[in-house]
Amino acid sequence: MENIALIDSFSEFKDDKLIDRVTLMAILEDVFRSALKKKFGDDDNFDIIINPDKGDLEIWRNRVVVADGEVEDSNQEISLAEARKIEPDFEVGEDVSEEVKLIDLGRRSILALRQNLIAKIHEHDNTNIYKQFKELEGDIYTAEVHHIRHRAVILLDDEGNEVVLPKDKQIPADFFRKGENVRGVIEAVELKGNKPSIIMSRTSPLFLEKLFESEIPEVFDGLITIKKVVRIPGEKAKVAVDSYDDRIDPVGACVGMKGSRIHGIVRELGNENIDVINYTNNVQLYITRALSPAKVTSVKLDEENKRAQVILRPEEVSKAIGRGGYNIRLAGQLTGYEIDVYREGVEEDVELTEFSDEIDSWIIEEFAKIGLDTAKSILEHDPKDLVKRTDLEEETINEVVRILKSEFED
Repeated sequence: MENIALIDSFSEFKDDKLIDRVTLMAILEDVFRSALKKKFGDDDNFDIIINPDKGDLEIWRNRVVVADGEVEDSNQEISLAEARKIEPDFEVGEDVSEEVKLIDLGRRSILALRQNLIAKIHEHDNTNIYKQFKELEGDIYTAEVHHIRHRAVILLDDEGNEVVLPKDKQIPADFFRKGENVRGVIEAVELKGNKPSIIMSRTSPLFLEKLFESEIPEVFDGLITIKKVVRIPGEKAKVAVDSYDDRIDPVGACVGMKGSRIHGIVRELGNENIDVINYTNNVQLYITRALSPAKVTSVKLDEENKRAQVILRPEEVSKAIGRGGYNIRLAGQLTGYEIDVYREGVEEDVELTEFSDEIDSWIIEEFAKIGLDTAKSILEHDPKDLVKRTDLEEETINEVVRILKSEFED
């Protein structure tokens, strides 16, 4: 294969991959030098001249003329007799430049050249893709479902780049069909070997924050600031918002008339229940708002230990805790305080942890998950209801109730 024919066959990569001229020349030279080093042991004495636009390639080997029979390094030196076959007037000590044809490298070397070039261009592409998506980390991205696997959905964007949506980054209610578009936030971009790994998430709080930015003009324009987002994906979320313009109602602007503005976001998240809350530096008021829709009677803070004792009327307690304990858990995450719920009018109560010598810690933790961390908060519930709301057996709950009742009877 002539030099020009080989370059012609390589030029397709420039068109297909849109590689700039300088980069293509650097990749080509690197590939040819690797081949020369393999063939001759060294490439320092070779000049490579490439013009990919015209398809020109020249390789010149530079050697020093030595007396016949004194050649020690055939790559660096040439005998006087061999040199005079090139030019009859060469003398010992002079430099000889001789063109090397690619065909002289052998068919295997030429095939290896092509394979090496493909690998180098793929590596170049992967590096560019990595840089491109690294800059998109934290942004919303849309791609099409290409393949559905047990542990992940494989997506392809318009340029054919592969984006992975792992199972644990999907909202529980998500159901995908091949060919449909999926939105998520680019959560992580890593290079695994030479291949970029692009991870999308739909469960990240950042996804909800970015949806607010894209769907609500005042958030996009910076008139409303999102202070914090907490989520239990597919179930419930709380978003604290603020505005430095007193004329703007941040909650009203985000929710819209009859929920018109937030409805699209809720639908995107599989009907996730979203509470939008006015942020405030007043921690007591912030906790009160965070426990919405429950109406709080009073809040007592232990700022050193980041705990809050919240007093509510008995009929408000279940609202504060919420289904599955989601409301109180998210309120705690939003405010940064461990929230303890107490019923108004109940003066004597005992923390459940006080019974750790009789009740296993894992059982206490199960009750805490649904917002029940005092003796009376448990005794006020029907044991059958507690069985439904926890992962505890009825026998275990009955034993806990017996222990707690004996405390108050004593």
